[in-house]
Amino acid sequence: MQTVESYLKPEVIQTVSRLDLRARFIVEGFLAGLHTSPFHGFSVEFSEHRRYSHGDDPKDIDWLVYAKTDRYYVKKYQAETNITGYLLLDLSASMGYTYRQQLTKFDYAVCLAAALSYLMVGQQDPVGAVAFDTEIRASLPAKSKRTQIGNLLGLLSKLQPTGTTDIAANLKRVASMVKHRSLMMIFSDLLAESDGVIEGLRRLRHAGHDVILFHVLDEAEVKFPFDGTVDLEDPETGERLVIDADGMRPDYVETIEALRDDYRRECLSIGADYVALDTSMRFDRALIEYLDRREARF
Repeated sequence: MQTVESYLKPEVIQTVSRLDLRARFIVEGFLAGLHTSPFHGFSVEFSEHRRYSHGDDPKDIDWLVYAKTDRYYVKKYQAETNITGYLLLDLSASMGYTYRQQLTKFDYAVCLAAALSYLMVGQQDPVGAVAFDTEIRASLPAKSKRTQIGNLLGLLSKLQPTGTTDIAANLKRVASMVKHRSLMMIFSDLLAESDGVIEGLRRLRHAGHDVILFHVLDEAEVKFPFDGTVDLEDPETGERLVIDADGMRPDYVETIEALRDDYRRECLSIGADYVALDTSMRFDRALIEYLDRREARF
């Protein structure tokens, strides 16, 4: 019998076919695990409070929450509690890759996006979505009504990763489209020219948006578990390359680590959050990053 928290594992969630159930199970597993996280005691109240800070009126301290957490929190006013979020999904063909995991990179990203939408609407936060390749292919305005979950899941379930992509251009389009300050949650394998991507992120930050960049790679793209002679094919261009995997592994792993470090450093420099993920990782890491960013805004 599966425990609630086991649904945070990709190998367990892939046994659930319906996206709505995947999203609900991931969030329920996440909330069940909060008691062992830095958000201990906040599984219900975390969306309605913020940490007490110097200058707050002590009369606003919620002593019931203090009794549960042994920390001082104050009740937030409604105007403080809402954060508008957008889920930005890369539809490039490379996102459809998997080597030995049951979920492709795109499946993994969609599960995360669905869970985040479930979590945000549950907190009455407006959330929308934008899906893109070389152009914006689908979008949904941000709303906080319960019916928005169904709208988002309907959109996400229809998306397919095909063709090439232009991440930089689409980040700039989104920066121009969305006028209200929002939290932009980007899901991509970032198999594109990094300078352009960073410039797109800068444009989002310049427009006043908060940014979380979820860098989703397949487990094999991180660990390179291949042996002997391997015939590799680029899913977007069809270009093929025959390599000696054993001889190439050290340089490859070093290159991937350097790429992640570059994105982490650049995101830090512009005030964006960078989250390195692979398809073997539990989903709660990404949800904690969202929760951290949400709490940091208030």
